Amino acid sequence: MSSTDAQADQTTVEFYWRTGCGFCAALERQLGTLGVVLDKRDIWADESAAAFVRSVANGNETVPTVKVGPQAMVNPSAKEVLAMVEQHAPHLLPAGS
Repeated sequence: MSSTDAQADQTTVEFYWRTGCGFCAALERQLGTLGVVLDKRDIWADESAAAFVRSVANGNETVPTVKVGPQAMVNPSAKEVLAMVEQHAPHLLPAGS
């Protein structure tokens, strides 16, 4: 396996969320329906997750925030998440996409 393949295998769809966030629940539901597997990170339970979100959201803890490979988006649509996955980790796309 090449180093590029190893890096691709390690890529996940990182989903930063918090309890009670309706936008998080809606995006999680949409992505689940599409078959996207999420690596969920609760910003209220994980300080490093909260710090990451602040680093890409102008110091705010705005969720949902999604990261795939080197790209992160704050409050993306399901379509935007799929585009990130297609660009940075196509092996994570659901079958039939």
